Amino acid sequence: MTTPRPYVRSLRVLAAALAAGTLLATAACSGADDSAPSASEVSATVAERGLAAQTTSPESTPASPSPGTDLSETGARYALITPADIEGDWTQVDNPQEWRDSLLVGDVDVAAFLQGRSDAGDCQGLVDALYDETLLGRPSGASALTGFQEGDARLLYQVAAYDQAGLDDSMKWLHSLPDTCDQFTLTGGDDGDRTVQVIDLSLPDSGDDRQGLTVTVKGTSDGNPVTLSLDVAAVRIGTSAITVTNGGLDGADHDTTTAAVEQGTQRLQEVLAGRTPSPTPSGVE
Repeated sequence: MTTPRPYVRSLRVLAAALAAGTLLATAACSGADDSAPSASEVSATVAERGLAAQTTSPESTPASPSPGTDLSETGARYALITPADIEGDWTQVDNPQEWRDSLLVGDVDVAAFLQGRSDAGDCQGLVDALYDETLLGRPSGASALTGFQEGDARLLYQVAAYDQAGLDDSMKWLHSLPDTCDQFTLTGGDDGDRTVQVIDLSLPDSGDDRQGLTVTVKGTSDGNPVTLSLDVAAVRIGTSAITVTNGGLDGADHDTTTAAVEQGTQRLQEVLAGRTPSPTPSGVE
């Protein structure tokens, strides 16, 4: 079924076995819904509405957020999670957006392993949006991004404001993926066919709407079997949302994903209520 889905642009990264960026190629995907708008139509609409996402930097020092229902740039930065909000020994990185460009995991060239394209629009859209800022389409307002690393694992986290109609379409698209892209084959690149599986991931009962996915890619790299696992989560609160991409070659830590969703939702709710959540994200004073 072809279901509404946001605009996404291709990326070649998956970060430490995560940058599942260009994950798919000429792929076979299950079912289609000819009654719904095509992926390209929805992408074009979202692109026209949207503005490019913005990334926090250590130099950013905005004032405290103000009460209101709209997410401000200051509020988006305060709503970012911190290492204290998630379990484990995660270290915050300066430029997580660079994960889209190049990333090696041990001896595995993730970009090469995931290089390929899918001919199924919905499935390709998911692949292209992994470790990117457009999982829910391009934000129409404030946006902030941060990333964390623990060993070979990567966690990308975003807070953003969206156009209501586009956000609704994007959430519907995410809800459909376990059915429309439950399993398909990725071809292209130098490592042969890869099998991709997409299943539902249970999330805490947070926000107004939510969807979790676990994406698993199995194939070979340099003749050796490789399995890449990622958790993907999105939670909507009004016209704002948080997104999480978390995982690696050693699997996806579901507890970390759950913590990021719980703490991130709480932080965003506090910001939208005009409060300042604690702890303060790095670079925000």
